[in-house]
Amino acid sequence: MLTVEDYLDNLKGKGFQFQEDAIGFIFFGKHYTNASDEIINIAIELTLKAQKRFDGSFYVALLEMLTENKINSRKAALKYVKERELLEI
Repeated sequence: MLTVEDYLDNLKGKGFQFQEDAIGFIFFGKHYTNASDEIINIAIELTLKAQKRFDGSFYVALLEMLTENKINSRKAALKYVKERELLEI
C-alpha cells in the first residue's frame, strides 16, 4: 500500500497535476476523517474517475461516506459507489 504522498507522486508521474488547494483538501480530509492512507487513495482515485478532475468538495463528501460506512478496502469502496450510482463501473 502506498502512502498518500507516494500515491500523489505516482499520479504526478502519470501527468496529474494537483494544485496547492487540492493537496490541502486531500490532507484536510485525511485529518478530518482519520481515514487510512488506503481509503484516502481510493477516495482520490474515485473522485478523479467520477469528476474527471479533482473536486475537493466531492472528495471530502465521498471520504466521509466511506469512513462513516466503515469501508476499508478498494473492493468495498467500488461496490459502495456502484450501489449508490456515484460512478459507473
